[in-house]
Amino acid sequence: MTLLLIVVFAVATAAAVAAGALVRRVAPAIGAVVPPRPDRWHDTPTPTMGGVAIAAATMAGFAAVTLRPEAIGAPREWLAVLLAALAMFVVGVLDDRLQLSPVAKLVSSLAIGAFLVFALAGAEPAGALPSSYTLVATIWFAGICHAFNLLDNMDGLAAGVAFIATIFLSALLGAFLGPTLVVLLTALAGALLGFLYWNRPPARMFMGDCGSLFIGALLAAASLVPVFQSRVAFISPAVIVALVFVVPLFDTGFVLVLRRLAGRKASKGGTDHVSHRLVSLGFSERSAVRILYLLGFVGGGTAWLLLVGSGVEPMLPLVAVFGVLVVLLGLYLARVPAYNAEDFIALQKWSFAPILRDLAFKWHAGQVLLDLVLITVCYYAAYRLRFEGESLDTFLPYFTATLPIVLGCQVASLYASGLYQRSWETFGLRDLSAVLRGVGMGSVLAVLLPAYLYRFGGFSWAVFILDGMLLSMAIVGTRASFRAMNLVAAARNKRSRRVLVYGAGQFGQTLVREIRANPHWNMNPVAFVDDDPMKLRRWIMGVPVRGTIDTLGDTIKRYSVDEVIVSSPSINGRVEERIHEVCARLDRPVRRLYMEIR
Repeated sequence: MTLLLIVVFAVATAAAVAAGALVRRVAPAIGAVVPPRPDRWHDTPTPTMGGVAIAAATMAGFAAVTLRPEAIGAPREWLAVLLAALAMFVVGVLDDRLQLSPVAKLVSSLAIGAFLVFALAGAEPAGALPSSYTLVATIWFAGICHAFNLLDNMDGLAAGVAFIATIFLSALLGAFLGPTLVVLLTALAGALLGFLYWNRPPARMFMGDCGSLFIGALLAAASLVPVFQSRVAFISPAVIVALVFVVPLFDTGFVLVLRRLAGRKASKGGTDHVSHRLVSLGFSERSAVRILYLLGFVGGGTAWLLLVGSGVEPMLPLVAVFGVLVVLLGLYLARVPAYNAEDFIALQKWSFAPILRDLAFKWHAGQVLLDLVLITVCYYAAYRLRFEGESLDTFLPYFTATLPIVLGCQVASLYASGLYQRSWETFGLRDLSAVLRGVGMGSVLAVLLPAYLYRFGGFSWAVFILDGMLLSMAIVGTRASFRAMNLVAAARNKRSRRVLVYGAGQFGQTLVREIRANPHWNMNPVAFVDDDPMKLRRWIMGVPVRGTIDTLGDTIKRYSVDEVIVSSPSINGRVEERIHEVCARLDRPVRRLYMEIR
């Protein structure tokens, strides 16, 4: 079977490269060319309808299964999946050529999804799904189709994310899918890899709606098969699939929510996707795509760990941690302007806006809700770490019984510690004391009340110690995440001037701190230069100290420095003259920091 999959993958990859070359030649002749558009991030006319190459290569790779006819399973499932994908491919071709309305595409995907569900369930009444499952499955199919359609907004993004999702889906749920569907998904993976030859940045061809809808339909239809194969385990495959599809689900949900809050139509395109906002933060287009690739890999890896952990419940803290990270990323990116200062205009016009504004900015309701999740997850994780097997089954009822007490004590203590009056963007060591004070006080109260109520029955000191440690790390991690993301974005910002700070003392550290606190300066401190040998090869405030006045020229070249800033008034005389001489020779400007109170 492994050799067969390798052959299928290789045939599909080669077919996609060859078919892509043909489509690139034919597309301009039939007018299938996308002119430069701001929301597509390209400045030259680019051939489209590369989905024809993807679909043709997938079919070519899948045809390789005829080398071993005995590998073909019962046709009901794989044939239904393939026909649904081809039907959506036809819808995509019509949209590429005739510009179908969003409603027409939505209705088409729902109708095809409904017939797919019928085909998977079978015509016999005994095999029918509950009505709620049928409705969810139909909406799921249409939603994933349009999620990949929306994700196709940057060179190489949709194809790469789909490739990652296809690999994880076939690898993790292959036992449910059956050998024939695994072959079909392998053919799709090969076709996507071959198409990336033409679609990687800068793209020489786009997939068009025929490509994104075909990919989304094939993956959505295949992801429904485990539901029909193992209905008693409906939740487990659903969680696996959601983790594998985390990038399209996250991007679609993110865009739809923020467009609604901005009072814009969900069907109206724009540069407001996750990838676009990453670029607005300063990441290059390639870096933005790689970040979303990484998110797809992490989602698939989490799904793999979930399966290795033998079920949903034991690995629930891991899934919750991943969910919190995705939410934090969404909250951070939501702060990036995308609608000309009207990002939340619909929310401001809502009749409950004053109440929401009061909650959001005075009581920090979002932080409190996040902390409720963290408290629950950490408390549960403490029980999982402390107990195993039968002892865990014995003590878990105490977790359920005492959770409300722990929630109340911890939230009240965190509020009393002053944590909710502190900014996430400036979170530092001074704020750590508030976290430790709040968690410590909450842990003490959470120990005393259950101990009194249950007379130390089912009580474990180790659980509360582990809970306090885990909760402290979780709160510090979430609070520091915004500052960390700001630092990463600033360091990767291609539009910022790369600054070398001469002098790593207090003045230099103050300058670096101010540069990071004022992103509109468009500066990125890449290195210090200091003549104190004790500071060499050290990192100060996350910036390396590299070289002295004698190696200034080499340091400027090594770090591609755009300008040099002299930070301290003690740097003067002959040293300052040499700085100007080196920078003049390399055509780099020199500026000086002045600190004074007027």
